[in-house]
Amino acid sequence: MSEPLELVEDQGLLRVSLNRPDNGNALSVAMVDALVRCFEGLAENPQIRVVILRAEGKHFCSGLDLKDPELSPAERTPAAVWAIQTRIARIYLAMRRCPQPIIAALHGAACGGGFSLALASDLRVGAKDLRMNAAYLNIGLTGCDMGSSYFLPRLVNGSIASQLLLTGEFIDAQRAHDLGLLAALVGAEQLDEAAEHYGQRMLQAAPMGLRLTKEALNHALDTPGLEAAMALENRHQSLLALSEDAKEAIRAFGEKRPPKFTGS
Repeated sequence: MSEPLELVEDQGLLRVSLNRPDNGNALSVAMVDALVRCFEGLAENPQIRVVILRAEGKHFCSGLDLKDPELSPAERTPAAVWAIQTRIARIYLAMRRCPQPIIAALHGAACGGGFSLALASDLRVGAKDLRMNAAYLNIGLTGCDMGSSYFLPRLVNGSIASQLLLTGEFIDAQRAHDLGLLAALVGAEQLDEAAEHYGQRMLQAAPMGLRLTKEALNHALDTPGLEAAMALENRHQSLLALSEDAKEAIRAFGEKRPPKFTGS
């Protein structure tokens, strides 16, 4: 059996491919654990500066693998169900804690946990066949799962989040793009190219500037007000103003050339 994830590093860019197309890249225990290891490990890997999360096959991720026996404990005790729930939830916490921006390249179905993979990413591009939904509601559970109640109102608005989470209905690629949920809407054959475009744009930034931008955005989503958000911005900006990369940017501007950032 192939590995659930395929990881390819390329000059600061990590392409993470969901690699179980035979079952729609459903979240099996093996896939869950591989995603957690990947995103938790990135905190200790400064060589990787940007991540593209993509998938092989017809679908991005069809949701939880309901056929995986490890996800159906013999005794459905509160402790057993809680252990499974929190094991899967670690993916989305790790994605937000991961210091590298994550670009999701989405196609086909992105349902349930696959929808949350899209929402937990920092930027999304989609193919025209993309369809997403909070499928949890359709299998007798609450529509608020794996961060959906947190991510969705912040990415669109409370009204649309309520519509999607309370009905389990699909949102297609065009509507997702119209709402700003997708940064780009392209044909399937251009999907990787579109994700790569944003990845390369990010790689042009100073490494610490890129990381601290994601950190500041994460904190600003939950900050109690403008003063708290600007206090963090002030600390970040003062720190980076003293960096060698900032000095290089000034030199490059004066010499009319692209800067050569080193992360120092």
